[in-house]
Amino acid sequence: MGSLPPERGMGEGEDGSSADRIFKAGFFISLVFIAFVAGAIMTTAGVTPGPQISDAYLGGKALYDRATTTQNLYLTDLWYPERRPDKGVTVNDATRTEQGLTLYTSGEEAVARLIAMDGTVVHEWRRPYSSVWHEGAAVKRPQPDAFVYFRKAIAYPNGDLLVVYEGAGDTPYGYGVAKLDKDSNVIWSYLANAHHDIDVGPDGRIYVITHEFVNEKLDGFDNFKQPRLDDFLVILSPDGQELKKIALIQAVARSEFRQMLYTVSAFAVSDPLHTNNVDYITAEEAANFPYAEEGQVLLSFRELGAVAVLDPDEETITWAKRSDWLGQHDPDILPNGDLILFDNFGNYERANARSRVIEVNPRTSEIVWEYGGTPEAPLDSMIRSAQQRLKNGNTLITESSGGRLLEVTREGDIVWEYINPVRAETLAGETVPRLSILCWGQRLPPDYFDASFTSSLQATSQTGKKTI
Repeated sequence: MGSLPPERGMGEGEDGSSADRIFKAGFFISLVFIAFVAGAIMTTAGVTPGPQISDAYLGGKALYDRATTTQNLYLTDLWYPERRPDKGVTVNDATRTEQGLTLYTSGEEAVARLIAMDGTVVHEWRRPYSSVWHEGAAVKRPQPDAFVYFRKAIAYPNGDLLVVYEGAGDTPYGYGVAKLDKDSNVIWSYLANAHHDIDVGPDGRIYVITHEFVNEKLDGFDNFKQPRLDDFLVILSPDGQELKKIALIQAVARSEFRQMLYTVSAFAVSDPLHTNNVDYITAEEAANFPYAEEGQVLLSFRELGAVAVLDPDEETITWAKRSDWLGQHDPDILPNGDLILFDNFGNYERANARSRVIEVNPRTSEIVWEYGGTPEAPLDSMIRSAQQRLKNGNTLITESSGGRLLEVTREGDIVWEYINPVRAETLAGETVPRLSILCWGQRLPPDYFDASFTSSLQATSQTGKKTI
């Protein structure tokens, strides 16, 4: 009788091999889980290598977002499904409008257009960013030209144009400032990360918002992440030379309004101010606005929900105001001392509208006028947008996401409307074309431009109307 085979121990034979593999897999998963938890704790606590892990993740995510967005221009926030098939001027009540030329910027390319009241394009400025960019620019790898547009434009009486470039699907998205002549030739450029807005003082100096990543902690405010996107006010000479640069988060932190920095929401701690407006305060504006002096600057901090006044000499915030607005853009001081702005998210009382334009008494916080659209065409623009109070009392509104400019009376009647005629292909699953946003618009009086530039416009009109 032969001897029996020895008993199989754990780890021997088929059953032992399976158990061994299960044990090793479980051990590996446990290590990964422990590393994940430890990394999360170190990242939250700011302990090395937590911040480095966070930076690597954010950097990788930004590269992924940039790569995937670049694959389809129409996935960016420069294009939205059209709300109406109308194109160009749809309303023009000449007896009640503020006559003049309308300057606007569009999201489909780096272009600014000047149109007559009937929608005729009387002049265009075009300058692709690739033809302005150089190796000294803050943006080292700019997006393709189709993704870079004029966010804001300011026309000079001789036909020169200041423009702010922004790039969709990029961070930082501020691409710089350029001054063009009437034929779109570059006079000068300032290619720091300028974004959103720009203004010109009476002495010709230029006020620009820039941003950049900053790794330094802000004393007393551990709620902010590092690196974060910080905003700066830059003052340029008339020929584009940097004269002064002020860190705006430091200006808030050193002011009596510093406590506002504690209220930044968790999703915005990497971009805690998101400054979206800069206006030089003139003597006429300061005369009836008791919270500012001539030469100071009016700012809008979207993530603080605040409109503020900056003293560039003292480099501090001297006044700030929160009220019944949310995600606001483009505040202006009116001749009566009130504030008017585009309130992107504050239209709580109307179920079919998200946005509105409001005039607010800054002394009492009373809303003395508002416009939220009509039931058929409510105002709805989550980002961007602008307004301009005209001399006749009407208000010109840029509803950016709707690709629409409209002039409304005090009573809320639409007396002029223009819808961006630029359309593009639909995306999969969509049944309507995509419409390019209107970034910003301004009505200029008929006598705004010099005779030399006006004569060139007249010559163009005599050779035939230009439309888009």
